[in-house]
Amino acid sequence: MTSNPRVVVIGAGPAGVTLARHLGELGTPALVVGDEEHRPYNRVLLAEVLAGRYGPEVTALPAPAGLLRGRVAGIDRAGRTVRCADGSVIAYDTLVLATGSNAVLPPLRGLYTRDRELPEGVHAFRTMDDCLGLSKAVRPGVRAVVIGGGLLGVSAARALAVRGAQVVLAQQSERLMERQLDPAASALVRRHLEGLGVEVHTECRVRDVRSVGGAVRSVELADGYALGADLVVLACGVRPRVGLAREAGLDVGKGVVVDDELRTSDPHIRAIGDCAQHADRVYGLAAPALEQAGVLAALLAGDGTARYTGTRALTRLTLTGITGITGPKGPLRGPDTPFDLAAFGETDPRPGDDVVQLADATRGTYRKVVVRDDRLVGGVLVGELGTVGALARAWEGAEPLPSDGGPLLHLLTHDGGAR
Repeated sequence: MTSNPRVVVIGAGPAGVTLARHLGELGTPALVVGDEEHRPYNRVLLAEVLAGRYGPEVTALPAPAGLLRGRVAGIDRAGRTVRCADGSVIAYDTLVLATGSNAVLPPLRGLYTRDRELPEGVHAFRTMDDCLGLSKAVRPGVRAVVIGGGLLGVSAARALAVRGAQVVLAQQSERLMERQLDPAASALVRRHLEGLGVEVHTECRVRDVRSVGGAVRSVELADGYALGADLVVLACGVRPRVGLAREAGLDVGKGVVVDDELRTSDPHIRAIGDCAQHADRVYGLAAPALEQAGVLAALLAGDGTARYTGTRALTRLTLTGITGITGPKGPLRGPDTPFDLAAFGETDPRPGDDVVQLADATRGTYRKVVVRDDRLVGGVLVGELGTVGALARAWEGAEPLPSDGGPLLHLLTHDGGAR
């Protein structure tokens, strides 16, 4: 049996590593068990690695002092131990589940070979291994079909396009990134992708993946139309990894159910990040995971007042133009300014809400805020984000806005010192 650290963390993603770092700074040691071969990395940057903007080393996170590589096979709640796949056993006083989430693989005909493997050329887009596999396969002129038009799909399509691939993006719903963006902002994202040469299809359902000799050759749509494909990227969302929690008998909904102290139905087990469900919500984003890590570190270090009451963090995606990329017909695009997206709070207004929108079609910028009862409750910005810091601070403060609207218009049109 290994030594008995006070805190054992399952998962070496950003949530688990950040928790361990905070605990170390507070004098509370932790052992982190991670099942990926790579050192801890920032998953948010994977699209930039795929695009060729960064090398994999840029994504690396500081490794915690206590990091064990291995897969946890089970949890013994009565004995307060975890059993690893190699047969070793680790005892804990407090166990933290930071197991993250897995890519959703849609129920498509032909998706698996007879050996229940994905055909050659079909990739999920979630892990460093996924990213490196795609990077190895992509080349100028390769035919790539991205299934899914959410944040992951948009990021993957853009990255493949700047690498010179002929990209088709198939989105089942009526617009891109519908969970984060309103129709106007979504239209600008589509315009950006189409400017890179991406062929975008919305309200488009894929039903079949066709392979020859174990390698993908085409994707068939619901209307029978076939898209030739050398690469297929599955970007259909993520699902919390709750298998260990469920097998251990913990309360599981969409994720592992936790309270304001991030405690599960077992008082000795906590959960944070993508796998955690707090107040009936699974965030699935980096910012809430890091916020939860900070709160839990304070709690485990003895701060009895710390509580997690939900995130008010900004969600931001940067789609940066890459220079010097050459495709089969010459340069794909020249020097470009970053194409940024930011969304916070409630972006869909309710009846009675006030909405302020500013759009500049020439510059490709769009700004929208939602005001309820004289308070800023949410917003979407596309393009130049000089105002985002000031708007986010106004939203986080939840202070009443002056009734004349002047200061709000100022926030929308000036950087507020936030650059």
